[in-house]
Amino acid sequence: MTEDSQQVPKHIAIIMDGNGRWAKSRHQSRFMGHRAGVKSVEKIVKHCVKCEVEVLSLFAFSSENWRRPTKEVSLLMELFAVALKQQTKRIHKNNTRLRVIGDISKFSKSLQKQIEEAQTITENNTGLTINVAANYGGRWDITRSVKQLAERVMEGSLKLEDITEQQITQGLITADLPEPDLFIRTGGEQRVSNFMLWQMAYTEFYFTDTLWPDFDEQVLDTAIASFNQRERRFGKTSEQLKECNDA
Repeated sequence: MTEDSQQVPKHIAIIMDGNGRWAKSRHQSRFMGHRAGVKSVEKIVKHCVKCEVEVLSLFAFSSENWRRPTKEVSLLMELFAVALKQQTKRIHKNNTRLRVIGDISKFSKSLQKQIEEAQTITENNTGLTINVAANYGGRWDITRSVKQLAERVMEGSLKLEDITEQQITQGLITADLPEPDLFIRTGGEQRVSNFMLWQMAYTEFYFTDTLWPDFDEQVLDTAIASFNQRERRFGKTSEQLKECNDA
C-alpha cells in the first residue's frame, strides 16, 4: 500500500517517453536525455518496491525503434549494457527479479550474454519483477503465440476449433505474470505504441505531460491515485460489483 493506504496496482506498465525532448529543452544531446531517463528508472523501481507493486514493465526499446538514427541506436545499446552491468548486483541484493522481454536475438552476442546472466542471477528472487521490454512489440508477441498454436495444429496435437483466448495468453512472453492493471505513458502522447496489446485489454490508462526524466515518485503516486478512482467492472455492472463486495 502507498502511504495513504490506496489500493496499489499489482502490475504497472510504463512507456518512458520524452527523453529526447527533455534533452533538447536543455540544449543537450538525445543521449544525455536517455542517461537521465535511466536515473528515473532507478527512482521508480525503488518506489515500486516500497509500495509493494508486484510487476513493473518498462518499454525500453520497441521493435520499431531500430528505425532511429544508427548512432542513437548504437548509444542506446551501450547504455543498456552499462545499466545492466551497474544495476544487476543492486537488483539482486534487493530481492528483485529482472526479465528482458522481447526478441533479443538481434542484439550483439555480448549484450545477449549480459541479459542472460542478469536474468539467471535474479531469477529466484521473490520481490518486484521488472520486465524490461527490449526489441519488443505487442504484435510480435501475439504472432509468436499464434505460431506456436499453429504448429500444434499442424502436428495434430491440437484441433483448430479447440483454440481459445486462454491458450493464446499462455503463449505470450508474460504468460506467468498478472496482466497490467495500470498503464502509464509519459511525455504527452496518448497511444499504446504496440506495447502489450493483448495483455492490456482491461488495463486502466493514465497519460501525463511529464517527460520521463522528470517522472518521479510523486507523479507515480498521482497515477496510482487516479487508478483508485476508476471502477473496474470487467464487463459487469456497477450493481453487480456492489453485490460482490457486499457478499
